[in-house]
Amino acid sequence: MSEGEKISVIIVDDIAETRENFRKLLQFERDIEVVGIARTGREGIDLAREVNPDVVLMDINMPDMDGITATEIIRKELPFTHIVILSVQGDPNYMRRAMLAGARDYLTKPPMVDELISAIRRAGTMAQEDRKKAKTRFPSQQVAGPGGEFLPAMVTMGRIIVVYSPKGGVGCTTIATNLAVTLNNSETPVVLVDGNLQFGDVAVMLNERGKNSIVDLAPRADELDPDVVEEVLITHASSGIKVLTAPSRPEYAESVGGEQFGKILQYLRRLFSYVVVDTSSTLTDVVLNAIDSCSVVILIATQDIPSINNSRLFLDLAEVLEIDRRRVLFVMNRYDKRIAITPEAVGENLKLSVATVLPLDERVVVPSVNRGIPFVVNNKAKPIGRSIMELAEVVRQRISEIETVGEPE
Repeated sequence: MSEGEKISVIIVDDIAETRENFRKLLQFERDIEVVGIARTGREGIDLAREVNPDVVLMDINMPDMDGITATEIIRKELPFTHIVILSVQGDPNYMRRAMLAGARDYLTKPPMVDELISAIRRAGTMAQEDRKKAKTRFPSQQVAGPGGEFLPAMVTMGRIIVVYSPKGGVGCTTIATNLAVTLNNSETPVVLVDGNLQFGDVAVMLNERGKNSIVDLAPRADELDPDVVEEVLITHASSGIKVLTAPSRPEYAESVGGEQFGKILQYLRRLFSYVVVDTSSTLTDVVLNAIDSCSVVILIATQDIPSINNSRLFLDLAEVLEIDRRRVLFVMNRYDKRIAITPEAVGENLKLSVATVLPLDERVVVPSVNRGIPFVVNNKAKPIGRSIMELAEVVRQRISEIETVGEPE
C-alpha cells in the first residue's frame, strides 16, 4: 500500500447500532476510510458497485439476502474488492461457505478491536496490490471500473465449469479438454484444471509435462498472485490453453485440501474468463468444493445402465446438497444409435433433459488422445467436433440465463 493511500471500506449490517459502532471505531484509524454504509445485502451490493471499495465488512445474517450470497455476487462483479465476513455464528460450516463464496476473512461477533483492524488491513492491502498488478499485467485489456480505475476486462467474466461423472471411464477428461479449447480465444482466455488429484490424465492427454503442479499453489492459496500462478501453469502448444496439472504422484494429492482447491479456483477466476475443471468420479472434498463454487456442472453419462443409475444417484444427492438443477447440464457421451437406450428416454428417467449428445466416433477421438491434440483443433467439421461446439454454446447460454434470472435465495 502506497504511503497516504487509505483503505476504503463499506459496512453492511442490518443492525443500526452495529453499523455505527464499526464506523466510530474505524474513524480513528488514519489509514482506513469508511466510504459507505448499507443496511441489507442488496443495498451492500448496490453500494459496492457504486464506490468499488477495497474492503466490505459484511454481516452474514440479514433479512433480504444473507451475507454469503451478497459476498459471492460482489466477488463476481468486483474481483478486487475483498470481503471480511462478520457473524455471531462460529459454525465451521458457515466459515467454509463464506470462504467458498470468496470471503477473505471470517470473524465472530463481537470481534476484538485489534483482530478487526488487522483483518481489514490484510484485506485492503491485498485488494490494492491486486489492482496494481492487474494494471501492469493486462495493459491492453483494461476497462474503466465502477470507481474510475482501470481493470482487466476479463476478470469480471470468470466462470467455473465443472465436468463430472459419478462413474469413471465415460470421457470426462476428453470432454473437458476439448471444451476448454473451444471456449478459449483472445477475448475469453481459458485455464483447464485437473481436479483428479490422484490419477489425473489431463497432462497425459495433452502430451504435456510440467515441472510444477497444483501442489505448488496449495500452500500459497491465501496469497496467490499472477506471477506465482503463471510460473506453475503450462501452455498447451497446439491450442494455447493454460493448464494446471494434477500432482505427479498419487500420494502428493493429500497435500491439497478441498478448501485450498476452492481458493485456487476463485483466484483463477480473476485471470481467466473460464476455469474448466476436470474431476474424479469420487466426491472428495476437492470435487465438492469445485461443485460448490461453479457456475455449471456438466454431468456426463453414457448409454449403459450403471452410468445412468449413478447419474440418478448424483442428482438425488444434489438435492440434499441444495445444488440448483439449473446449474446441471446433462450430457450423453459416446451415443450409438444402434443401442436402444435413447437420450430422450434417459432424460425422462432422470427428470433432466439432455443438453447435448456427443456421438461415438473412435476414429477421431482415439487418435487425438494418443497424439495429445484435442480433436476440435483439427476436426471441428466432424460430428463430434460440432457437438463440442454446440456444448460450448449451451454452456454460455445457461450461464447467461442463470445470471440474468439470478441465483435462488
